[in-house]
Amino acid sequence: MRRISVEEVHRIITAHELYVQSGRKQGAHGDLSSADLTRMDFARKILRRVRMDKSQLMGADFTDANLERANLVGAKLQGARLTGACLRKARLSGVNLASANLENADLSEADMEFALFPTATLIGAVLRGADMSGAILERADLRSTDLRAANLRGADLRQVQLDGADLRDARIGGAFLGEASLNGADLRGAYLRAANIESADLRGSDLRGVVGLTKAQLSTARLNPNTRLSNVIFLEENDS
Repeated sequence: MRRISVEEVHRIITAHELYVQSGRKQGAHGDLSSADLTRMDFARKILRRVRMDKSQLMGADFTDANLERANLVGAKLQGARLTGACLRKARLSGVNLASANLENADLSEADMEFALFPTATLIGAVLRGADMSGAILERADLRSTDLRAANLRGADLRQVQLDGADLRDARIGGAFLGEASLNGADLRGAYLRAANIESADLRGSDLRGVVGLTKAQLSTARLNPNTRLSNVIFLEENDS
């Protein structure tokens, strides 16, 4: 793990911002990979395509930073602040974001396979088209998130708060949603084959056109008269 002074980090980031703003004609591509950057301040910095893979970023501040297409593969970001940050198409596979704050962050089309998000806050985040297959999101707060067409296959979503979330056309097959709260969530067209929804709260949720559910699966969840179930494409029990 590289140890870099605050002054050196500032120099690298300044050169990287010039690199981005000049269309790669000036400055230098920022490489902060495998570095100890614990609790450093990157708020509102231009970090598009920066390399921070395998770095220690616990408690770092990325508030409103631009991290579009940044490489953060395997980085440790426990407790980091990414409120309002742009992480569109960023590489975040295997990242540890336990207890991090990503409220209102833009993670659309980001690669987050097997990322760790336990107890993270993602209220209002945009995750449209993101790949979160195999991710651990247990007890995370994803209220009012945009998860349209996201890939959540095999993800751990136990006790997650997804109230009011937009999950239209999301792929949730094989995911674990035990005791998750999806009150008022929009799941139209979502794929839920082999998903575990035992004790999940689906009261007031919209399940119209959901694909891959069995009636046995649905019987384990909490429903109410406001749960919308028209045009659900049920699997036969022996096909599940």
